[in-house]
Amino acid sequence: MTLNTKTSIYNYIASNKRQTWVVMLIFTILVGLLGYIFSIALEQGIGFFLGAVGFASSMSFFSFYFSDRVILAISGAKPIKKSDNPRLFRTVENLCLGVGLPYPEIYIINDTAPNAFATGRDPRRAKVAVTTGLLSKLDDQELEGVIAHELSHIKNYDIRLMSIVVILVGIVALLSGWFRGGGFRISRGRDRDNGNGIIILIALIASLLAPIIAQLLKLALSRQREYLADSSAALLTRYPEGLASALIKISADREPLEVANTATAHLYIVNPLKNYSGNVEQMFSTHPPVEERIRRLRQM
Repeated sequence: MTLNTKTSIYNYIASNKRQTWVVMLIFTILVGLLGYIFSIALEQGIGFFLGAVGFASSMSFFSFYFSDRVILAISGAKPIKKSDNPRLFRTVENLCLGVGLPYPEIYIINDTAPNAFATGRDPRRAKVAVTTGLLSKLDDQELEGVIAHELSHIKNYDIRLMSIVVILVGIVALLSGWFRGGGFRISRGRDRDNGNGIIILIALIASLLAPIIAQLLKLALSRQREYLADSSAALLTRYPEGLASALIKISADREPLEVANTATAHLYIVNPLKNYSGNVEQMFSTHPPVEERIRRLRQM
């Protein structure tokens, strides 16, 4: 890897991190603004907002601490030992030594469609799952690129970050749904007395648009973390073409991943459900276009 290539990868990583912070800042502003508007419209004060935040956070507690077990069960992933697949374990161990990560638990999904994902809320509790199709269809350098991508998700705490984002989306949905339900009727009744119609109209429009905006921000952040994991993987392996070649093979494979569903699709290295081509479709995709990911990798 040349100095210019290494500098390019560092630039990509720095850019992706900056964009992540921008999305998170917009997300936080959205949640705060929504709570403020609803509090004024309902004349409830900040207590209403804090109560909704507390409730949504408590609802997400179980998901944060136990989601990895649920995801592995849904995906049909089974733990394996080193003797079951020395090639896979050797690849994981070598990359973990290079990046300074604890060895994750390794799982296999018995499915001929090539794909992989990582889960676990921190590096000490991380799990990496790959399909049998991935192991049979990728060469060693391509497999190394995929594993480096998944380890980068672990190292970058992407699972934890996306859990926080899910909490924020839940707060937006809870606030908006409550207002459109009983809250709006309460506000409309008060409007007859104090002429606060403009604020209530703004709050109603916000309750309709905010959940859509929150979902788009979540998807945008998910796509940005995929770019970051790609860049981090290229830096780890010092061979961006390995991951680029793997992405070509995985995306070109027409076999459906039978265990995947809409709840787990965002975890996989390539969306196992559908390829998004149009601009509008890409906005609602959990993954960036594979062609763009490959282009960026080959520019590094």
